[in-house]
Amino acid sequence: MANFEKLITLFFFAIVLPSIVLVDASFSKSMHITWGAQHALLQGDDLQLVLDNSSGSAAQTKKPFLFGTIESHIKFVPGDSAGTVTAYYLSSTGSQHDEIDFEFLGNISGQPYIIHTNLFTQGNGSREEQFYLWFDPSADFHNYTIHWNPTEIVWYIDSIPIRVFRNYENEGIAYPNKQGMRVYTSLWNADDWATRGGLIKTNWTNAPFIAKFNHFRARACKWHGEVSINQCASNIASNWWTSPIYKQLSYAQLGQMNWVRDNYMIYNYCSDTKRFNGQLPPECFKAQY
Repeated sequence: MANFEKLITLFFFAIVLPSIVLVDASFSKSMHITWGAQHALLQGDDLQLVLDNSSGSAAQTKKPFLFGTIESHIKFVPGDSAGTVTAYYLSSTGSQHDEIDFEFLGNISGQPYIIHTNLFTQGNGSREEQFYLWFDPSADFHNYTIHWNPTEIVWYIDSIPIRVFRNYENEGIAYPNKQGMRVYTSLWNADDWATRGGLIKTNWTNAPFIAKFNHFRARACKWHGEVSINQCASNIASNWWTSPIYKQLSYAQLGQMNWVRDNYMIYNYCSDTKRFNGQLPPECFKAQY
């Protein structure tokens, strides 16, 4: 029996664990340009996206993931960036897709940018939260991170949490945990809605608009189909994102997040009773931190 157990253990480590792969690679190793190739530069650990009146540009990861941490350093379009949107997000595909969003909406003065966050589960979104930034995001690179595990999703800026969405699936609230998602980034023209609801249009005399990225890290579990649902969610040592320290923000992190939300939050869908005709989504009545 002991020999049989050893064989089973060896089989597990030889077959199962290699499929639980952590990815920690540069832009050029992890991503490829998906459109606007003539407007994009992908080299080593650097990605540059360009927008002019002929085209924007975009890139995505070669592989999808389920749980982990996705981070990049980004420097946004400087000056008059009104009408431009730089997107950085996770998404699956299809009409029932899941998605975790960072979108950065330009402004006529270049500052303040609006940080637009959203979450889609099984094709349903409408969970927007928006923030101003406490710095000029076009002056230097800053770290923008999405941490996603079976318990919660956390949006970070420079290691400061700004938003949490916790898993209440056992109470009938959908949570993105059964679909692998690729990382996408793009720079595009959205002057029909992005700046003051579309009142301010893109000033093409300022083109080309350029957003710069570096230090991309997808420290995440590779998606290999439905088998990954249990593998990537298992409470094993290699799945560091399932450890207790990542299941809830610390007291200090809660203080940081409350500072951001008290001083820089400009829209919360859970406060928009008019939009939902008084019937707020059920997660709005749950503790998210």
